[in-house]
Amino acid sequence: MSTAEIGVIGGTGLYQMDELTDVEEVRIDTPYGEPSDAFVIGTLAGRRVAFLARHGRGHTISPSEINYRANIFAFKLLGVKWIICSSACGSFKGELKPGTIVVIDQFYDRTITRGEHHTFFKGGIVTHIPFADPLCPTLRSILLAAGNEAGAETVDGGIYLNMEGPAFSSRAESLIHKSWGIDVIGMTNLYEAKLAREAEIHLATAALVTDYDCWYEGHDEVDISIVVKTVKDNADTFRKIVLGAVERIPTEQVDDICSTVLAGSIFTRPELIPEETKKLLQPIIGKYIN
Repeated sequence: MSTAEIGVIGGTGLYQMDELTDVEEVRIDTPYGEPSDAFVIGTLAGRRVAFLARHGRGHTISPSEINYRANIFAFKLLGVKWIICSSACGSFKGELKPGTIVVIDQFYDRTITRGEHHTFFKGGIVTHIPFADPLCPTLRSILLAAGNEAGAETVDGGIYLNMEGPAFSSRAESLIHKSWGIDVIGMTNLYEAKLAREAEIHLATAALVTDYDCWYEGHDEVDISIVVKTVKDNADTFRKIVLGAVERIPTEQVDDICSTVLAGSIFTRPELIPEETKKLLQPIIGKYIN
């Protein structure tokens, strides 16, 4: 099987980079079904990088239909240790205007499918991972440096509210979320972060602000063409951030909570874990439980 050190999750066009060489397309089967699409794997700044369009190429998969477990498990099978995410978001703060890159550091969960398909640990194994600081601090610092180098208006830290899609918020919801001090809102990234933490993969996110959420008085007058242009500009900026980040990601092992979290998080006694579950989760728990 092909391997990669670094993963990138985002929109369809993110792997269309002139700097990407030795490109191959790889489809991966997982115990959780098929990932969103084939992985595009190539060499970038001397590193093997695997790109995945979370909604599928052509944007055919709704946020609530994404097979998050398959996506992250496939990255684990590829040998990926670092995942860079982009996430298009609405903003709740006037200063976080469209085009801003928020390197988020917190999540708030407002989904109704909470926990249903967003953990690997089921079937006779109980694991409680620490998630107080849900994004990798090392990778966050790298994204901030890469964002500043790319000339983007980059903000250090912010709360990402993960809502259930595909419909956007009502105005009442938007006003309440703003009153809570939330920074941005999206529909996908929390699940990726939780699963990556369970899989001991470093993950950080550049939240790409595309518009103000509907709390904003001028929201209804915003021309859709402006939003589309902002999405395109954000994608162009994120490609530059990916290149800058890949150049900065350590080549050696970084031993922090992201890569060692399971050492003290598996509550079930090893002899009580069903053999089928051990086999299923071997790529994740194999170094702890045989």
